[in-house]
Amino acid sequence: MAITGKILNYAMKKFMKSEAAQNARVQVELPNGEMYDMSDIVLLENRILGDSETHRLVFRCQKPIHNIGKIIGKL
Repeated sequence: MAITGKILNYAMKKFMKSEAAQNARVQVELPNGEMYDMSDIVLLENRILGDSETHRLVFRCQKPIHNIGKIIGKL
């Protein structure tokens, strides 16, 4: 199941209550385990007629310039 904008908004509001989350580096983990920095978020419109999903939020990422080291835990 894909995450919708409503679900993303709900989760982000919960995270943003924490100062640690507000100042955290935003990354995307690829299926192979590589971590990429998030560089852009865009709202795109689908051209497929009759599709129930008329728009999509796309998160663009790039290889990190600076390595921040090994992850030591999940909060």
